[in-house]
Amino acid sequence: MPPAMPSFILNLCSAPQRRALWRALLAVMLIVITCLALSPAPPKTITTGWDKSNHALAFAALAFSGVWALWQRPRQWIWLAMTLVGYGIAIEIAQSFLPPREADWHDVVADSVGIALGLLAAWPITASAARRR
Repeated sequence: MPPAMPSFILNLCSAPQRRALWRALLAVMLIVITCLALSPAPPKTITTGWDKSNHALAFAALAFSGVWALWQRPRQWIWLAMTLVGYGIAIEIAQSFLPPREADWHDVVADSVGIALGLLAAWPITASAARRR
């Protein structure tokens, strides 16, 4: 049996009273990511140094937050993943109309990798929370 998850992590992530906080965080991240993705020249200070890791990190954060904000049951995660992939595709379509930006299907792949990583990070917390119930 895996070691127990620290209770403060379980409380922070899965406590019902924290859901509003996760929803607010998710909304703020969606706004910030959309603004960065659709601006003609995003700030150079907000980067990991590689565009694809920027995408993966942003979408990992969205997926992890989305779990606690809306879809806490793993069987619901397919809806979260499809929604976020759709969001990533919509960003790429919008960028194709915004010079000097351009669409890149590699970005959607990086988004998808990030979504998988975000869900993978949420998995042990979700499993521990389910065992506690």
